[in-house]
Amino acid sequence: MPLTGRTFRAVLFDNDGTLVDSMPAAARAWVQWADEHDVPRSALEGIAGMPAAAIIAKVAPGVEPVAALARIEELELRDTADVVALPGAVEAVEATRDRCAIVTSATGDLAAARLSAAGIPTPTRLVTADDITRGKPDPEPFLIAARLLGVEPDQCLVVEDAPNGLTAARAAGCATLALTTSHTAHELDADLVVASLADVVLESTSAGVRVRLVDR
Repeated sequence: MPLTGRTFRAVLFDNDGTLVDSMPAAARAWVQWADEHDVPRSALEGIAGMPAAAIIAKVAPGVEPVAALARIEELELRDTADVVALPGAVEAVEATRDRCAIVTSATGDLAAARLSAAGIPTPTRLVTADDITRGKPDPEPFLIAARLLGVEPDQCLVVEDAPNGLTAARAAGCATLALTTSHTAHELDADLVVASLADVVLESTSAGVRVRLVDR
């Protein structure tokens, strides 16, 4: 069944690249950290959607991970000046607030800082790097979010911008809506691909949440 013909009991939003544009700020922090540890900047390509711990293990396995995580978070928390809401993000969260969760690879403190900087209301359910043992592309973050909301994963719509997140969503059994905010459409394997949340309307009804394409 097409995505726009279904009703979902919950919507699980990724944050960075989906709700907020934090890419310039995050890139500055990671580049500074990489330079501090003589990690080639090219090693940071293709890391979108991965938890920081997994990125560190991949690009700098010899670096002490706890100290590295603390330093990266320090740099990221210090730099939120140009973190903004992506088109349609505020409206999508407000429309589904009682039926949604944010599922992010960032820590709780960093997620809260970015949501606040972007002016996005924070849902009651927030799954962060602090809550998981295996990050995206593993399905665990979305399975936790579905459980917190009291729904089955196959009743959830995941909104993502990164291949790692979409892989995790499919593995969890969720439907997928992809945004081309950080990757091209051909890189995104999803039930529906749009440019941003401004291209859809999420309608909350007594039966659940439905997706409608915006008429242009």
